[in-house]
Amino acid sequence: MTGALYLTFLLVSLGCMLLLDRRFRLFFWRDPLAATIVTIAGLAFFLAWDAVGISAGIFLRGDAAIATGIVLAPEMPLEEPVFLLFLTVCTMIVYSGTVRMLSTARRRRTEQPS
Repeated sequence: MTGALYLTFLLVSLGCMLLLDRRFRLFFWRDPLAATIVTIAGLAFFLAWDAVGISAGIFLRGDAAIATGIVLAPEMPLEEPVFLLFLTVCTMIVYSGTVRMLSTARRRRTEQPS
């Protein structure tokens, strides 16, 4: 079990972010098509970034007991694309939530009688 601990935590964390998204309709539940496009583009960008870092010898896999040990490409463990997916989704949910909070605060300020 410890060999898949990191992957399990990543998937649980991603699931929790998607539950928040569903509850507040911030990203996928607000506009599924746009969210899918942004997620694919973000994931592709980060995977390309990783490929450049790996080819430059900057990013190394390392040996972690909590990782599965499954390698998709040289220095690219299975957990990396899952982490990059989580990073992209988390960023967009935090961004969407922040925009909503700021616009709500701005609207409340302008609606208050002077």
